[in-house]
Amino acid sequence: MSAPLLEVRNLIKHYPKVKAVNGVNINLYPGTCFGLLGPNGAGKTTTVEILEGIHTATSGEVLYKGEPVASNFKNEAGIMFQSTALQDFITVRETLMMFAQLYPHNTDIDELIRRCNLTEYLDQDNRQLSGGQRQRLLLAIALVNDPNIIFLDEPTTGLDPQARRNFWDLIDSIKAEGKTILLTTHYMDEAYTLCDEIAIMDHGKIIAHGTPEELLAAHFNDVILQMPATDIPNVEHLPFAVQMKKGLIEISTSDVNKTIEELIASNISLAHLQIRSRNLDDLFIELTGKALRA
Repeated sequence: MSAPLLEVRNLIKHYPKVKAVNGVNINLYPGTCFGLLGPNGAGKTTTVEILEGIHTATSGEVLYKGEPVASNFKNEAGIMFQSTALQDFITVRETLMMFAQLYPHNTDIDELIRRCNLTEYLDQDNRQLSGGQRQRLLLAIALVNDPNIIFLDEPTTGLDPQARRNFWDLIDSIKAEGKTILLTTHYMDEAYTLCDEIAIMDHGKIIAHGTPEELLAAHFNDVILQMPATDIPNVEHLPFAVQMKKGLIEISTSDVNKTIEELIASNISLAHLQIRSRNLDDLFIELTGKALRA
């Protein structure tokens, strides 16, 4: 494996009444996407803002290419904030040219426009952009300086499923160029699809770290059987524990055959039975005791 592009060593950020970040250690490698996940208040936003150079750590080190982060880092990093105000009354083309002038080195603007699928909207006022168009413009702004590392803060929030999938393709193409991505997201399917590694934070610390597959294998050895709650009118009579979630009965089992036999013995129809593997939503709740948006 190549050397890390960005190294975070024992990062600590304490405020008078809050220990926001409490000893975080992570490495980001070239050509990979690293996902940083956590419930609200976990410390992930503070961590990312320290890495971006927005805040200063109380202690610890952030190394870029093996050296302490210096002023040139900002010219080699791209940032797509969760919320960014675009200038009104100027076009997409003018916006890109304005941001390009802020850096000593730029990527090929025409290629960037093509990649982010902005050609049709170049002469459109920023105020007239749809959600997906706006997000693609913000990504283009983050890429305008041809960065080595890109920070994406919840980049697909509010997008429809098709726009999200298109955005995922963009991120994959960026990663394929050898660029490093740090992603924060509230969508577990997004993290599973895009991230080579994920770290889950809670109470200022990393509580789990690895590839999605490694983490799921380490924490679960079962599957989930799902059925509409209306198909099991007498849940209390079942010989195993169940959970109710949004009108569904969920049964955790490591022996599917035995559980199905018990359902049949209880005269329960299997017409609507579904079996799913454990996923990152399950892992997140298992580790933090809460849903991601709690």
